Amino acid sequence: MIAFLWKASRGYRLRPWASPYIRWRMETYWGMHAETISFAEFWSFLWQHRSEMWRFLRWSGRMS
Repeated sequence: MIAFLWKASRGYRLRPWASPYIRWRMETYWGMHAETISFAEFWSFLWQHRSEMWRFLRWSGRMS
């Protein structure tokens, strides 16, 4: 799980909401527009979808 987060936020570890990869994932999976994702929208999104995110992170950990 941690390995995926580390790789996905590469170059943006202190501000993951600015990561092009994470924005792209949020846009393609949940339909949000990547260019409109701000700090508040990012954390609100993570809180609202926390169970789905944990499930995805556990899956990515098993795939590694």
